[in-house]
Amino acid sequence: MISSSSCSFLSNSAVAGSRSICGGAQRKGPSSPFRVVCLAPSNDRSGSVVLDSPAAVKKEQIRNEPTSVPDTAEEEQVSAGGPRDVYGEDRATEDQFVTPWNVSVASGYTLLRDPHFNKGLAFTEKERDAHYLRGLLPPTVISQETQVKKMIQHVRQYQVPLQKYMAMMDLQERNERLFYKLLIEHVEELLPVVYTPTVGEACQKYGSIFMRPQGLYISLKEKGRILEVLRNWPEKNIQVIVVTDGERILGLGDLGCQGMGIPVGKLSLYTALGGVRPSACLPITIDVGTNNESLLNDELYIGLKQRRATGQEYAELMHEFMTAVKQNYGEKVLIQFEDFANHNAFDLLEKYRSTHLVFNDDIQGTASVVLAGLVAALKLVGGNLADHRFLFLGAGEAGTGIAELIALETSKQTNAPLEEVRKNIWLVDSKGLIVNSRKESLQHFKKPWAHDHEPVHRLVDAVNKIKPTVLIGTSGQGRTFTKEVIEAMASINEKPIILSLSNPTSQSECTAEEAYKWSQGRAIFASGSPFPPVEYEGKVFVPGQANNAYIFPGFGLGLIMSGTIRVHDDLLLAASEALAAQVSEENFEKGLIYPPFTNIRKISAHIAASVAAKAYELGLATRLPQPKDLVKFAESCMYTPAYRSYRQQE
Repeated sequence: MISSSSCSFLSNSAVAGSRSICGGAQRKGPSSPFRVVCLAPSNDRSGSVVLDSPAAVKKEQIRNEPTSVPDTAEEEQVSAGGPRDVYGEDRATEDQFVTPWNVSVASGYTLLRDPHFNKGLAFTEKERDAHYLRGLLPPTVISQETQVKKMIQHVRQYQVPLQKYMAMMDLQERNERLFYKLLIEHVEELLPVVYTPTVGEACQKYGSIFMRPQGLYISLKEKGRILEVLRNWPEKNIQVIVVTDGERILGLGDLGCQGMGIPVGKLSLYTALGGVRPSACLPITIDVGTNNESLLNDELYIGLKQRRATGQEYAELMHEFMTAVKQNYGEKVLIQFEDFANHNAFDLLEKYRSTHLVFNDDIQGTASVVLAGLVAALKLVGGNLADHRFLFLGAGEAGTGIAELIALETSKQTNAPLEEVRKNIWLVDSKGLIVNSRKESLQHFKKPWAHDHEPVHRLVDAVNKIKPTVLIGTSGQGRTFTKEVIEAMASINEKPIILSLSNPTSQSECTAEEAYKWSQGRAIFASGSPFPPVEYEGKVFVPGQANNAYIFPGFGLGLIMSGTIRVHDDLLLAASEALAAQVSEENFEKGLIYPPFTNIRKISAHIAASVAAKAYELGLATRLPQPKDLVKFAESCMYTPAYRSYRQQE
């Protein structure tokens, strides 16, 4: 029982999921206690709130607060034509302190302002009476289904994608369950709005569209106090953290602190697509400065206005962060690295993969989803992975990560040594084909892909000399798969596999229309960002999307539900195989190598089950005993955004 007359405002009490501090405002009415809890058991939030008496905090409490405004004889007066100035805010001068009191009970006006419990016009008549909502809402009562119809019409009225994004973020801040209900039911339409490509523009303009903070911002100012900062977050049972330092946001470069849009977007997909509870998700941005001159000179930039910290200073801050996360949230919290620059991404993954549950979506998630597409594509072109030759444009996190996972899967299928399998995979970076003569000057993660060959500087020349069956773009450079390159691929292969994976759309190596047109409709094409269907010579081609959202939500759910403590490469292979198995004959007939997103929660459940099964097999899972039916168990673990019914006054 939490009483407004006895609790301290210094205590961050477990009110409705450890959300707000105690305090209160006077309310006239019955003095009997009242509750706000869910009727049905909830797997995302629990607990009840009971007020002994919803009255104002006693004056003695205010008087004992050392930094509050002193009591005066004027305390009994009505200020500014409104209610009595109980806490002294209206009478305080600028050099005096006031206490930011807040009502902790989820009722009345406060309930309507709490996105985790607000239902808007869906509050029933009885709920409006029980929770002091009479007069605070229009008299009509509508269902959540009707609200979804209204909101999708509202979003569709905007023509500019960024405006759609802002409308969705506004809804998430007002009504969390309606946001996820809307996103789930219209996932194919809204996925490009809440994530790539629109999230890229949102990050670029984050300073100007910033309204309310989302997630945690940890900067160099907090060095030595990161554990304290983590404890400021109201939720304590965190299961997934997505963290970025903003240095390489999509294909847009260094956006510094404004990269927060990426962790926020990723975690909304963890919930909508993978069923991870919103309260268990924590987006974090590590702000070590930015080297983006336009941001440093922008008065609206929200981050540290200094050059990026590097070397020991950067490493110490990241180590303190990783240590604090494990100390605060335990061994089994999943930390997903997102959009770190190459030189940090590989080092962080290598350094912490043996001590923490870490996952880099740019390296491992992209690799897993691309491998799934390739495995599915083999049913259209024939042969095994070992029968194909791969050429990459781009040798960064994504390119080398995909290449390594392809090599691992090929080695697993053929029992051939990994070093031998790698010889069938070639990479091109900004200086041309990666060959042995360049080995001394290569970064460490590129060296395994240096093969014996003469130097080649142009992509089209590399295509003609290597003669790949699969061309994969991870360069972040738009329109680099030129007509000459696509035509060369089409001249070598009856059905060339072309994957243009760079995000956002403006950075894609080619468009779907270009791929189909320049290959005379023979290409098997997929991209990182969505493209509309293409008509060529009377036939309609539906391009697939090699979106990481196919993998990471289900992958994360599998780790969480099995209590896995480390990520093993075999878990990524299991996720790829599970995704490839979801592509139907009907999808193949349309030229698709990925299933439609309309079934994404079912797909995520199967991926989670496969990942968990492999974790149990490898002895990495700690949740025992192992469930008999992992798919059903995964589905039962998933958060559902349907409104809950609130108990009436007792």
